Amino acid sequence: MTLWRRLYGANPLHLLVMLGCFALSAYVVSMVWEDPTWLALLIWFLGAVIGHDLVLYPLYALADQPVVLARWARRRYGRERPVLVPAINHVRAPVLGSAVLGLIYLPTITRHGEDAFRFTAGLGMEGILQNWLLITAALFLGSAVVYAARCGFAAREQKRSL
Repeated sequence: MTLWRRLYGANPLHLLVMLGCFALSAYVVSMVWEDPTWLALLIWFLGAVIGHDLVLYPLYALADQPVVLARWARRRYGRERPVLVPAINHVRAPVLGSAVLGLIYLPTITRHGEDAFRFTAGLGMEGILQNWLLITAALFLGSAVVYAARCGFAAREQKRSL
């Protein structure tokens, strides 16, 4: 087992779960995509991996840097008052939700396929950008409210323990 962990880096169950995830993903793509060939599936998966690892990951890692740097600075220079509730996930969650919705609505925000959209939905594309911005604002506001409530509960608990 130690040789396996040294060579692979994880438990054999991890490899089995990963292979199962890839098989499930391939099955779902094959059900959605009519008559896929193995080469087309391989190209699709490689494109998704490259698109995520080389494009999306650096973007959201870069967007996360101000929060990470603020946390580092607080740990290094603000030792007199410990952090009761970490804020990092309260920033990451709305950013992720907004980014996913932005990717989903990107064709309608940029007004690509307006005729097809009007034909299928019976609606115009006016207001899609404003709706996305309102949803983004609601996600950040909701996250801020949850963070404020968690900070209040943590401060009350800290006060009780003193």
